[in-house]
Amino acid sequence: MSLSEEKVTHLSHVLLDHLKKPGHARLKVEEVEVLRAIKRVLAAELKVDADVDAVTRRRLASYSRPLAEGSTEWETVYRKTFEEEMRKRRKA
Repeated sequence: MSLSEEKVTHLSHVLLDHLKKPGHARLKVEEVEVLRAIKRVLAAELKVDADVDAVTRRRLASYSRPLAEGSTEWETVYRKTFEEEMRKRRKA
C-alpha cells in the first residue's frame, strides 16, 4: 500500500496532536523534528509492506497451479503468505 505525501503529512499531524495531549508525552524537541521522525517511521513501514507484497506476489505466481488474482482462494493464500512473511521479518 502506498500513501500520498498529503496523507502521510496528515497522519503525522494527527499523531503529533495526539502526543501533545496532556498525559501522553512531553516533547523535548521541536514539533518539526517530531513530524520528520513520524514521517520517516511511516515511510519505513510502508516500504516493508511494499516489499512483503512483492515477495508474496512472486511466491503466488510461482505456484504450479496458478491462482486467479482476486478470487477467494487467491485472497486467502495471499493473506496467509503475507502474514507469514511479516512474521519472518519481525523475528529478524
